Formats: sequence, structure tokens, C-alpha cells
Amino acid sequence: MTPTFPDISLSTERLELRPFEEADIPELTAMMNDELAAAWTSVPIPYTDADARDWITRAAPAERTEGRGLVLAVTEHLTHRLVGSVHLKSTNWHTLATEAGYVVAPWARGEGYAAESVLALVKWLFHDQKFERLEVRTAAGNTASQQVAQKIGCVSEGILRNALIVRSRTEDGGWTDIRTDLIVWGLLPEDLEDAPGADYRAR
Repeated sequence: MTPTFPDISLSTERLELRPFEEADIPELTAMMNDELAAAWTSVPIPYTDADARDWITRAAPAERTEGRGLVLAVTEHLTHRLVGSVHLKSTNWHTLATEAGYVVAPWARGEGYAAESVLALVKWLFHDQKFERLEVRTAAGNTASQQVAQKIGCVSEGILRNALIVRSRTEDGGWTDIRTDLIVWGLLPEDLEDAPGADYRAR
């Protein structure tokens, strides 16, 4: 039987990390239609309510139940508004290693929400789930994502040359695929020993 992550929610001082709900469809659609989300992820363009519904009701739950990872919506305690998403993926249960991805809504950038949510998830991953390694992979041009990796304590471990396809705007306002380098970051439990903030409560 394939191991799976538990069906959990996590809370930090400002945020709740929980499974997506159908009520999140409008905000998820708006978040994924943002220019940066379109550029750095592989979501459909345009991203429709039907895409959001399929992700929330089928694809995201399957990540957990099929043992591949865990998808959590990130919302503010104060407003209950969706401010982002965190995703554990490509999980290897033999080596107890997984990869983290994250998206922040355009209306929530600059607040440190990505680092806060990922750090809480990683602390839970290492402490409660006894994992031994987290990996983050960022496109060479995605400086915001690289800053999050650095902020949570990741160590840059190398570059995979020409390993990723991202999107770039064309002169006529459309999109085209371009190849770019991929920076690999690693985080181990001992890297978090002195990590400040983002303590979590699980339920």
C-alpha cells in the first residue's frame, strides 16, 4: 500500500493552510490568471473556473490519496481570503524526500506569506512526518521564488542547464515557450534548527 500524507490543516500566526474547497474557485481562478502565475507555472491560459474546479475536486485530492504529495490552500486568518497555495510533489517515500512549490496571489505579494506558509509546512514535514529532505526548484529568472527558498534556509545545490520550459510574453500580447536553467535548492532538518518564526499548529 502506497504511503500518503494525512488530511491535515496547519495554522500560523497569520495564515491557515487547508485543503482547497469549491468556494475557493473564483479566487483560485483569479490567482492563476495573473501574469506571473502564467509565466512560471504550466497552468492553462486562460485559466477558467472549470480548470479550478477540476483542480480542487479531482487533481489536488489525488496528489494526496495517490501518495504523490499534498496540496494546501493558504488563507488569511483575518479576512479568510485566499492568498496562495503550497504544494508538496514528487514525493519519494523510500528516501523521505519531497519537492515544494508555491504560488502567491497578486493581491497578497510583499507580505512574506510564501515564506511563512512554506516554512510552517516544512517544519511539520520534518517534525511530524520525519522527512529528511525538501527540494525547491526555481527558474533562473524567478527571483521572487528564489528569495523564498533563501528565506526559509534552503541551500543552492546547483543548476540544471536548459532544464525548464517557461512562458514569455510576445509582442502581440500572446505567450511563447522558452527554455531556461533550473536552480535546485535543498533543505535538511538540521538547516531548520535556528529557523525563526512560522511555528505551526496542526489539526
